[in-house]
Amino acid sequence: VSTQAKMPTCNFVAEKYKSYPYEHMQKIREQNISPSLRMYYKKPLLLHQGHMQWLFDYEGRRYLDLFAGIVTVSVGHCHPKVTVAAQKQLARLWHTTNIYMHPSIHEYAEKLTSFLPDPLKVVYLTNSGSEANDLAMFMARLYTRNFDIISLRGAYHGGSPYTLGLTSVGLYKHSVANGFGCSTTMLPDVFRGPWGGSHCRDSPVQTVRKCSCSEGVCHANDQYIEQFKDTLNTSVPKTIAGFIAEPIQGVNGAVQYPRNFLKEAYQLVRERGGICISDEVQTGFGRTGSHFWGFETHGVVPDIVTLAKGIGNGFPMAAVVTTKDIASSLAQNLHFNTFGGSPLACVVGAAVLDAIEEDGLQKNSEEVGTYMLLELAKLRDKFEVVGDVRGKGLMIGVEMVTDKTFRIKPPMCINKKDVDFTVEVLNTALQKHMERAAAK
Repeated sequence: VSTQAKMPTCNFVAEKYKSYPYEHMQKIREQNISPSLRMYYKKPLLLHQGHMQWLFDYEGRRYLDLFAGIVTVSVGHCHPKVTVAAQKQLARLWHTTNIYMHPSIHEYAEKLTSFLPDPLKVVYLTNSGSEANDLAMFMARLYTRNFDIISLRGAYHGGSPYTLGLTSVGLYKHSVANGFGCSTTMLPDVFRGPWGGSHCRDSPVQTVRKCSCSEGVCHANDQYIEQFKDTLNTSVPKTIAGFIAEPIQGVNGAVQYPRNFLKEAYQLVRERGGICISDEVQTGFGRTGSHFWGFETHGVVPDIVTLAKGIGNGFPMAAVVTTKDIASSLAQNLHFNTFGGSPLACVVGAAVLDAIEEDGLQKNSEEVGTYMLLELAKLRDKFEVVGDVRGKGLMIGVEMVTDKTFRIKPPMCINKKDVDFTVEVLNTALQKHMERAAAK
C-alpha cells in the first residue's frame, strides 16, 4: 500500500490571503478575462504568493512548482536579490525612452553579451519571446534580402501573426491567413519519428529503441538530414532568409534531436545564403546544465539568438542578440520599442544573471536535472504507460504512451529532496492509474 509522499520542509511563511473569495474570482474570470486564456485542472489553482521553488494558494496550501510559470521563473519566485534590485530601481526611475541614455541598459547590454560568444555582441531588448522571434524573422529577411524561413514541425516560436508561420503546433493555429514565406521540415524526433536509436540524443537517458550504429555514426541523423535537404530542394527558393530552431523543443515536450543535426542543418542553411536563429526562450540561462546556452550543447554558433522567459525571472522582458552586421540592417529605417530595455527591466535582468552565478544554478541544473532524469527513467522501466523520459539539465519531458507529455521545467533552485518527493508522487499516481486500468 502506498503511503502519501512527504513534502520537503520550507521555513517561509506565506501572508494570509486577503483578496476576493474563490467563487468571486471565478465569476470575474468568466465575465472579464478573455476566454482564450484557458486554465488547467477541474478546480483551477488560485495562487497568491511564491518563494523560490514554492507557491502558496488562497487557502495557504503549499505547492512544489515544477513548471516555473511555463519555464519563466529561472532563479526562484521572488528571489531576494532580484526583488531588492527591482525595489531600488522602482524608487529611482521606471521609464524614460530609448531616445535618451540611462545607466542600466548599457550596464545590462555589456553584462548579457559577456555570456555570449563572438560575434554575438549586439542586443535589441523587447518585452516577450513572440516579439523577439518576430524581430529575428524581420532582421533575417532584411539582412539577407531573402524571404523564406524554415522551422521544424512541433516548434513553438510565438503566437503573433508573424511568428505563427514558424510555430508548428496545431492547437495554436487559427484559421486566418498566416505563414507566408514560412516552411516546416520534418522534426528529427528520435522517439516518435521514423528513425531513432540508442545513442542519438545528448541526454543521460536514451530512447528504448535499439540501433547498430558504431561510434561516431548516427543513421537516424543521416536520414533526418536527408529530409531537411529535401525541404531545401522542393519547398523554398535557391536562396533563403534563414532557419530557426529551439535547441530542445519546449512546448512540444522537451523533444531532442540527434547530436549532430543542428550542426549539419546550419551548414546547409548557410550554403543557401540563410542565417541561423537559435530560439533560447526556454533553454537559455543555464537550464540545460552543461552549458549556459542551448546552442552550445550542439557545438554551433548561431547568427541570431532570441531570449525571453527566464531572462527576467517573471518580469516581462526579452532580447534579440546578433552580430553588428545583422543589427545594422535594422538601422536603415526607424524601428522603435517603447518599453524594451526600460530602466526597470534592465536592472532585473542584470540581477537575474548575478543570481544564476552566485547561486550556482547552472551547476545545480546539471546535477539535480541529471539525478531527476535517472530517477524518472526508473519509472519508465517500471510502468508500461511511461514511453519516454528525455531532456537535459532541468529541461525534462516524460511522454506517456497513450496520453500527453509532462513538461518538467522547475525553477533552477530545486534540490534533490524536491526530486525525491516528485518521483514518489508520480510513482504513486502511476500505480493508482495502473490499478484503475486493471480493474476495468
